[in-house]
Amino acid sequence: MGQKVNPIGMRLGINRTWDSRWFATSASYGKLLHEDFKIRDFLTEKLGKAASVAKIV
Repeated sequence: MGQKVNPIGMRLGINRTWDSRWFATSASYGKLLHEDFKIRDFLTEKLGKAASVAKIV
């Protein structure tokens, strides 16, 4: 049996890039990561699935 691999993680170096591009110190990394998720959730909630937004970068 084969191993199941996340397709997005597999394609990151080939034909995709990271969804988020930002840098942080190790002390503030967790806080900024949480903030990134909150922003994405807010935009998805406000725009909705009917807005035809493929990706929030």
